[in-house]
Amino acid sequence: MTNDDHPPPRSSVPVPVPMPVSVSDGSAPHRRLRLVAVLDVPAEHLAAFRRYEDLVLPLLAEHGGRLEQRLRTGDGCTEVHLVSFAGRDGYESYLADPRRAAYRQRELRGVELASRFLEVSEVDPVRPAE
Repeated sequence: MTNDDHPPPRSSVPVPVPMPVSVSDGSAPHRRLRLVAVLDVPAEHLAAFRRYEDLVLPLLAEHGGRLEQRLRTGDGCTEVHLVSFAGRDGYESYLADPRRAAYRQRELRGVELASRFLEVSEVDPVRPAE
């Protein structure tokens, strides 16, 4: 980073405003189990990965889960998912759902995905210096 690349002084950084989260299952957003998944997909397997995702993401709702946000890099080879569940039991039942294993076997047999799953929580937004 050169001197010209330094971020602006803290006081000029915009303060993010938390957006209200629509919660249709009655659970408070801050009480949900939140996870971030970072998935790196080999370029030659992108089509198969997308077919797999199209099959497994709808299963989230059956286990009290929601895909809050899905982000993808410009080359399409990395996806980041913010997922929440009403509780840990729902997450564990989603992981154990035999359809996920069957879909993975069918769509991603032999594909090596680099993945990380992180349990996260919301933090207070940055406040400008006074």
